Formats: sequence, structure tokens, C-alpha cells
Amino acid sequence: MNQSGAAVQWLFPDTTEGEEWQELREEQQELEEEKKNLEQERKKLEREKREFQWNRQIEEQRMQRERQLFEMKWKILEEELVKLAKDKQDFEWEKEQYCSNTASDCFSEENGQQIIKGELFFSGVKSEGALKKRYKDLIKIFHPDNAAGDNNTLLEINREYDNLKRAFEG
Repeated sequence: MNQSGAAVQWLFPDTTEGEEWQELREEQQELEEEKKNLEQERKKLEREKREFQWNRQIEEQRMQRERQLFEMKWKILEEELVKLAKDKQDFEWEKEQYCSNTASDCFSEENGQQIIKGELFFSGVKSEGALKKRYKDLIKIFHPDNAAGDNNTLLEINREYDNLKRAFEG
């Protein structure tokens, strides 16, 4: 080879080597760019994970409060049901006592049905507060939508309640 051939040979590997270095630098830049994008994505996912855990914790606390509230309401309902059953039982006992003392005065007849007189429902009531409480309890028991309910009995209760209310107010 002559001198010019050696020069070309010497220049060619440098240019080839320079192109390879250029390609490697471009690949390195692409990898760094991809690494940067992946790091941003990782940070975003970590932030979303923290937000999700926070929201889950808040939701669990809310559910626990709702569960406690439900249990408290359920307990109150159970207690009121027991109290209502006891009041009904007491009322039935009072009714029997009253009816046994005044059998003929206990019922009135309307449309062929025997209706308990209103005086029976409010026997022993000595104050307006006791009157209101007894009235509310009787409404719970004898409302027509209840199993023990009766429209005529409810009308009799309302009539006697109005009479006694006027008597306490006057």
C-alpha cells in the first residue's frame, strides 16, 4: 500500500469509530431520557399509592363510625321494643283489672263491635306530661297499621285524649 492508501485506511477507522461513538451517545441519551421518564412514572405511582392508602384509611374509619352508629341504633330499637312489649303487657293487665271491676262500663258498642272506652286507656294519669306519654305509647300500640291496631279504638283514644287535655289546660 502506498502512503495515500495508508492515510485513507487510517482515516476510515476513525470515522467509523466516530460514528459508533455517536450512536452510543445517542443510545445513552435515549436511555437517560427513558430512565428519567421511568423515575417520573415511579414518583407518580408512589403518590397515587399514598393517596389510595389515605382514602382507604378514611373510608375504613367512616365505615367503622357507621357500624358503631348502626349498632347503637339497633340497641336503642331493641330496648324500645322490649319497653313497648312491657308497656303493652302492663296495659293488658290494667285492662283486665279495670274490666273485672267494672265489666259493664268497660266497653261501648258501635256498629256491632265492642270498643274499649277511652277512660280505660288513661286511668291513673295525673299530669299533662304523663297524659302525653301515655297517648304516644297508646298510638304506638293501637295504630291501625300495627297488628294490634284498630281504627275505632284509636278514635276512642283520641276522643278521650282531647277531653283530658282540655281538662288539664283548663
